[in-house]
Amino acid sequence: MNLETLQLYCEVVRAQSFSRGARVLGVSQSAASQAVAQLEGQLGVVLIDRSKRPFALTHEGQRFFEGSRALLQQYEQLTTELRASRSQIVGSVRVAAIYSIGIHAMSRHIQQFMSAYPQAKVRLEYLRPNVVVDVVLAEEADLGLLSFPSSSRALAVIPLRTEKMLFVCPPTHRLSVRKGIEPQDLQGEDLVTFDRDLAIRRAIDRALRRRHVEMNVVMEFDNTENIKQALETGAGVAILPEPTVRREVERGSLVAVPLFIAELVRPIGIIHRRRRHLPPVVAKFIEQLRSPEVAL
Repeated sequence: MNLETLQLYCEVVRAQSFSRGARVLGVSQSAASQAVAQLEGQLGVVLIDRSKRPFALTHEGQRFFEGSRALLQQYEQLTTELRASRSQIVGSVRVAAIYSIGIHAMSRHIQQFMSAYPQAKVRLEYLRPNVVVDVVLAEEADLGLLSFPSSSRALAVIPLRTEKMLFVCPPTHRLSVRKGIEPQDLQGEDLVTFDRDLAIRRAIDRALRRRHVEMNVVMEFDNTENIKQALETGAGVAILPEPTVRREVERGSLVAVPLFIAELVRPIGIIHRRRRHLPPVVAKFIEQLRSPEVAL
């Protein structure tokens, strides 16, 4: 048994798939299956119930996963601290982000960071907001990037920026020629918006209620990409953060107009486990994200 085998086991469990877990570490599915089988033989217990689809962990498998994950995290933190003591920025940063955090901007951040620190790696995963919080709390991600971040006893928040919310519609919509949209202009419009359980949807609903504006919700989605696609087919109008519609506005598939609701903005922030020691590589990546040269 070695650390590489433990890491392979943890990746297979996280992915709930031998093939996807193996792919993360660049090995074959058969090699991953054999490694887990050898691990079970050494331990004398069954870790994974392969009779189910997708497979399920046994009680022993869950305990072993949690212990192996903790051991690997301790090992990574120890090696990172030892290398950092020689003024090196090394190690990996695990980042979970909501879908509407710009993929292109994040790619530029990661490229610049890894260019400046060749011994550092960044693993980025896009998830729903509630899942971003869950993986940070579970220490499966070092950092989370999401909108309307909320601090707690367990989570600390580092503010990044505040985005204006705009009225967005197809070019053929009657309001597309306006220079600005008053709240009463929205009365009775078909609204394509976010799922009710998302903080951004609650903020939109709250702002409309304060102004006694009622819109006809026709579609609900958990991400901006689906909302924009629905708008392009003429399904209705939307209220979206300005950075999320830049490309569509530039190519003319959508029109974005200032919306005269001052408090309707989207705050973006970084979350991390409170009281958890942040390795130097993670702290440096936070500096990179907060740099003004590359906005998300």
